[in-house]
Amino acid sequence: MVSLTEAREQPARQLWEEINAIHAGMLGLEGSSMHMQPMAPHGDPKTNTVWFFTRNDTDLAKAIRPGTRAHFCVTGKNHDYHACLAGVIELRKDMAKIDEYWSAVTAAWFEHGKDDPALTMLALHVDDAEIWASTDSSLKFGWEIAKATMNDEKTPDVGVKQHLTFA
Repeated sequence: MVSLTEAREQPARQLWEEINAIHAGMLGLEGSSMHMQPMAPHGDPKTNTVWFFTRNDTDLAKAIRPGTRAHFCVTGKNHDYHACLAGVIELRKDMAKIDEYWSAVTAAWFEHGKDDPALTMLALHVDDAEIWASTDSSLKFGWEIAKATMNDEKTPDVGVKQHLTFA
């Protein structure tokens, strides 16, 4: 269950916790005709970077040029948290990050393990994000809908929306 208090008071910390709690989100390049695709994130809140393992021969990797911007969309595992992150994305074969995030699941995708010549990483340098955290309480949801139905000028208060900017 997502904390609405944390969404209001510490949205950046909550964002990174949610990113690191999911198995995959949707990644896509701005201005591209390619569809967004599922990717497993590894969030680094110290540098505001989301890291992804990929192969350098994928259409996504081949489409990345210096200055390419991307979006990464997150749905929390309890479906009460959503976020859209934006920033510059780059290809980086960073051995320290490969070692840090390597797992048996990742190894299954690369025939030669960490030495696979096609192995690379994507680094999404997040500069902007929006989050939406919503209540999972059916009682609160029902109460807010009922109040809004009785008052034409009231909209239901069932969550928190925040805009975040990262340096």
